[in-house]
Amino acid sequence: MSETLNPVQMLLHRAQTTPNTPYLHQPRKGVWQTYTWAEVAEQSRRMAAALQALGVPAGSAIAITGMNTAHWFMADFAAGIGGYVGVGLYPKQSEDAVRFIVEHCEAKVVFVGPMPDVDSFMSCLPKDVIRIALPYPGVPACEHNWDDLIAKHAPLAQPAPRQPDDPWSLIYTSGTTGNPKGVIVTERNLMFTIAGAVKAMPARPEGEHFLSYLPLAHAFERGAVESVSVYLGAQVWFLENLEKLGDTLKEVRPTRFYGVPLVWTRIQGQILKQLPQKKLDKLLKIPLLSGYIKKKVRKGLGLDRCWLRVSGAAPLPVPVLNFYSKLGIDIYQGYGMTENSIYASVNLPGANRIGSVGKPYADSLMRIGDGGEIQNKHPGVTPGYYKDPQKTAELFTPDGWLHTGDVGRLDQDGYLYITGRVKEIFKTLKGKYVTPAPIEGAFSSNNDIDQMCLVGSGLFQPIMVLSLTPDAAKKPREVVEKELVATMEQVNAALEAHEAIAKIYICKDAWTIDNNLMTPTMKVRRNEVEKRFGDALHACENRRDVKVVWEA
Repeated sequence: MSETLNPVQMLLHRAQTTPNTPYLHQPRKGVWQTYTWAEVAEQSRRMAAALQALGVPAGSAIAITGMNTAHWFMADFAAGIGGYVGVGLYPKQSEDAVRFIVEHCEAKVVFVGPMPDVDSFMSCLPKDVIRIALPYPGVPACEHNWDDLIAKHAPLAQPAPRQPDDPWSLIYTSGTTGNPKGVIVTERNLMFTIAGAVKAMPARPEGEHFLSYLPLAHAFERGAVESVSVYLGAQVWFLENLEKLGDTLKEVRPTRFYGVPLVWTRIQGQILKQLPQKKLDKLLKIPLLSGYIKKKVRKGLGLDRCWLRVSGAAPLPVPVLNFYSKLGIDIYQGYGMTENSIYASVNLPGANRIGSVGKPYADSLMRIGDGGEIQNKHPGVTPGYYKDPQKTAELFTPDGWLHTGDVGRLDQDGYLYITGRVKEIFKTLKGKYVTPAPIEGAFSSNNDIDQMCLVGSGLFQPIMVLSLTPDAAKKPREVVEKELVATMEQVNAALEAHEAIAKIYICKDAWTIDNNLMTPTMKVRRNEVEKRFGDALHACENRRDVKVVWEA
């Protein structure tokens, strides 16, 4: 049955067959409020009716923003039930990006949830956009609020009809350059990729529990958590704030946990705070203690019943993967992009090759094209970019394969390895090309590094620009420098002369979304790093006396 039902039809099916089973768990001042399948469906249907009563035409874009909450899910379900197109907005996004997206998709409604800098966000909205406040503290007063609207309207009897190739949602890429692009996701795209993901990673008999904290405006969290949870009958738990991630993880004990590299390296740092590497290595070599230590660490992290731990969005360094593997915590790297609905390849239990991003899904065609570019083809691939036929045409090869922009290789067993990104390969003044991704991956063995970016355009030799973790920033400078130089020399030993890192430039501030050095999906904005630190890098290139330069 699930293969023939779209996500909101599946939601209504759950509400009919298991009405009193818990589905969403929302913390409010430390107390969990649980919504059953029936309650979620009821509120979503009432809101769909309210949107119709407000005169919002079918097919209109409905924007949703704020932190991940139960009502974010419900607002998206309401859009699906009402025949609208859901558009997620990152809670921490530049004002220019917010204005562009809302105007570009011609959003008729914006659901406003809890988020930082909410006043700045509200000032970006056009005057004619209907604002609906989600029922959470800190959300500004809007012309409408969720609770009032659902109290005034009876549930919509049936989901609005739509065609399989009509837009279901628009996912705007956070973009490292230029304006965001609106990736069209159709019902056909969505149902294909969800069916494939559920088949590859079916529900366990004991039930599935998700912790939703990665941005719902991103295709991954929207698909792998929100949509997949409906098909698995999973329970979903939310964070009250990001600072409580560790505590909430221990309380929820998810069966599936998804993270970006920054999350995994931060958790690694917390482990090493309690058990320094040398001490941990010694304990793991003692047969009687090894199993006890592994079990204690997993329980202490809240990962003791987690059978699926996935990392995506950017490469997770092999040393980090090996660190977790020694603790009995295998992390499975996957690969995908918004344009293919985050559905390309994945490592799985029993088929995990460290350093790769797994084997392509059974129904995900993969080939290596000109210049080593990874190219992908399946029914989940977007039909194109909204209102941008030129960019859409550039997205595909003449024979219809998706240009991913990533460079990679397939090994003899079919595992995919990503070795770089076409646009990130740069040429130094020596006229030699350098691929930064593998060099950055090797350099990441140093646990003092929070973020990094190898820069070389316009320079004679590449320079590693980086920021330190909060703990490393407290160390004496000479200690940090000694360890970084040792890492640099170790990495350089395996590189060609033109690739070798000449110097290390340490930034004084963390790289964040707010200072525009990171995208909302926690990817480094390489062009912004080059622009912001370009003059300083040219200056330090001429300094022959030092290997490490600290930002003034």
